[in-house]
Amino acid sequence: MKKLINGVDQVVDEMLDGMVAAYPQYLKRLDGFDVVVRAGGSEGKVALVSGGGSGHEPAHGGYVGKGMLDGAIAGAVFTSPTPDQVFEAIKAANGGKGVLLVIKNYTGDVMNFEMAADMARDEGIEVEQVITADDVAVENSTWTTGRRGIAGTIFVHKLAGACAEAGGSLKDVKAVAEKVIANVRSMGMAVDACTVPAAGKPSFDLAEDEIEIGIGIHGEPGVNREKIGPINEIVDKLLTKILAEGIYNTGDEVAVMVNGMGGTPLMELFVANKHIKDELDKKGIRIYKTLVGNYMTSLDMEGFSITLLKVDDELKKYLDAPADTPAFVQA
Repeated sequence: MKKLINGVDQVVDEMLDGMVAAYPQYLKRLDGFDVVVRAGGSEGKVALVSGGGSGHEPAHGGYVGKGMLDGAIAGAVFTSPTPDQVFEAIKAANGGKGVLLVIKNYTGDVMNFEMAADMARDEGIEVEQVITADDVAVENSTWTTGRRGIAGTIFVHKLAGACAEAGGSLKDVKAVAEKVIANVRSMGMAVDACTVPAAGKPSFDLAEDEIEIGIGIHGEPGVNREKIGPINEIVDKLLTKILAEGIYNTGDEVAVMVNGMGGTPLMELFVANKHIKDELDKKGIRIYKTLVGNYMTSLDMEGFSITLLKVDDELKKYLDAPADTPAFVQA
């Protein structure tokens, strides 16, 4: 295994210190905790807090800043943060208007974030939560009851964060988050698995001519393995499954995210995006905005995911709103 680290036990700690050193205008780390919050605080607004295992960078700390998150917790690689870490993030991010937790649907995350929410409520902090579950590949998985939360979570951060920045109440911000969750779907694939530093080997094995369809973001294998073909055929498989949900119809407008899994060249992501546009054009589904890049990764995995978000005037307003974070800047 080749990893550019000093040691497995140090990697998350050193990563967070390196992030704060790079972006002190955005981020402040809580002493003694794997938590980053807005450097300037979040007084007078609803705060959004999210997080999960490390290894998904730029998620989640990269989205802490104006128009998105107020706090993010980094667990060990692919491991849920502990309740006390989440609790500290809630307290530090709280600006007096309540806190919304954005939780990806993994059993450990849901359990630990909910425990932390109860701890915060005991201290008089108003806390609400939403759970993202946008992955159409599987109904249940190794680490979930129900669908997994994957790259579509970034749209929740962006749109609910914009509502909070605009002065929305906790009820308003939660309603926007839930509206996004109801209208967002994703599916991914892998050319090669990722290597977790502590494991020292790929999370699953693929032959030179094989790909994995329907992977998760924690190195989980997908729903089926097949021979690699042209990327247009791969896009068709993912897009067909997403469109089969029945929520994207002729005349609808969507935001598209083509998300790299960490080790995929942008060249290949743009090739995928071309075919996505061609296919949506054929179906009369109009693209309002497109994002291409690494938004929710899986360490060094080679592959990509497709996310569609159906938008109306309200969601377009929040999608277009300014954001200023280390990983997402929009004027």
